[in-house]
Amino acid sequence: MPDPVTRTDVLIAGAGPVGLFLANECARRGLRYRLIEARPSQSIYSKALAIFPRTLEIFDMAGVVAPFIEQANRVTKVAVISHDRALAHMRFAPHDTPYPFVAMVPQNVTEALLAGELHRKGGDVEYNTAFVSAEQHDGSVTATIEHDGRKSHVEASFLIGCDGPHSKVRENLNVEFEGGDYDDSFMLADIESDASLPADELQLCPSELGPLAIFPMSATRRRIVATIDNREGDVPSLDQVRAVAAERGPAGLEVRGLHWTSYFRIHHRCATKLRSGRIFIAGDAAHIHSPFGGQGMNTGLHDIWNLAWKLDLFLRGRGNERLLSSYEAERLPVIKSVIETTHLLTQAMGTRSKIAQVLRDAIIPMTSHLAPFQHAFVNRLSELGIAYRGSPIVEGPGKRYFDDSLRGGSGIASRFLLMPGESDELAQQTANQVRDAFSDIVELRPSHEAGIKLIRPDGYIACATHNGDVASALEPIRSVLDRQTLA
Repeated sequence: MPDPVTRTDVLIAGAGPVGLFLANECARRGLRYRLIEARPSQSIYSKALAIFPRTLEIFDMAGVVAPFIEQANRVTKVAVISHDRALAHMRFAPHDTPYPFVAMVPQNVTEALLAGELHRKGGDVEYNTAFVSAEQHDGSVTATIEHDGRKSHVEASFLIGCDGPHSKVRENLNVEFEGGDYDDSFMLADIESDASLPADELQLCPSELGPLAIFPMSATRRRIVATIDNREGDVPSLDQVRAVAAERGPAGLEVRGLHWTSYFRIHHRCATKLRSGRIFIAGDAAHIHSPFGGQGMNTGLHDIWNLAWKLDLFLRGRGNERLLSSYEAERLPVIKSVIETTHLLTQAMGTRSKIAQVLRDAIIPMTSHLAPFQHAFVNRLSELGIAYRGSPIVEGPGKRYFDDSLRGGSGIASRFLLMPGESDELAQQTANQVRDAFSDIVELRPSHEAGIKLIRPDGYIACATHNGDVASALEPIRSVLDRQTLA
């Protein structure tokens, strides 16, 4: 007798950081979900490490940031060092954010914290449960899953593949994973060290022998990532890590022990599409990039933050097809930009060309102290500069918005925020007209700033007045809402 088909709103394949965050968002929004994971438990490996300011803001809006701040080692400086010569020292101090630092939190800790938050919401992970296949019909997805060798079926409104670079969900969709592989092999080592290097500084060390990067996890624990010509055994040894650090790293760094080491290959790939009907992919299932830059996990978490509110509105009968399609339209350009940036950084750090090395080591000291360069560097690395200009559901640049009213997990969720200037009578009248027309999805919230802004449920500006011209704001705000909501 076949197993009965179970039903849910969102079936999530993969319980890494991206899948766990989506499950937390479903729970926060009151959506039914199932989170399946082929592994028997959460990862014990540190893998991804850096969490950037915009991701911390996102965690804040989702109500999960506090334990990450408690666990984090805070990085506020980046140094570029070659042959013990400091090519650059740059402050990482983005303005207009409560999180002006990079939070170093190992991936296994990130997964444990998100799993703990999910458990507190009454949710759990179904381990030893693998996605097998899926078919779409009549506005739903029927997925076959396998638990301990026994297959069953789940009917879901949506299936989200968060199942990593070898994604079975992506394979089921026959979506190409375009890009390439880097020729070099890499070594990763989480080391115990002395305290000779600052605990709040990340070091990038270009070398003719290959690049090396040092990420501080604490005053005496660090991660080393470096290219390697020859593998010695199944994993890097203490002697090998010491030799590489001595050859390419800053003077005085003492490698005292190993917590975890691994060899790996890296790639730069992007799925040609992120959606087919009711099936979406996110995180490493949709894109993978070089670890130089630390953008991989953050980009996947931003995928979910972009997607979750759209699924929410659609499932509540408030969002339309254009809203769902905007996920791919908005995220693909961001993903491709991240891949291009990390690819260029990897090439610049690891060039074997003597001429290119000389040029690099000459140009970096000349440009790194310039204000425009530092602004661009911080804006790109912090991810505060991500915007959705050109989106089909945005008028204008689509920049981020963040203030105290959005924080804590209840400040922003399933409604657009319409924010008129509290001393601007015309703006308030305009806002009232929009609120009356879209009362089910728009909430009024006063602003100290003049004019009027429409803030999406993910904290990005969907529409705003230009130069205080409130009189002409009504039509574009209504147009933006009409494009993505059901009549």
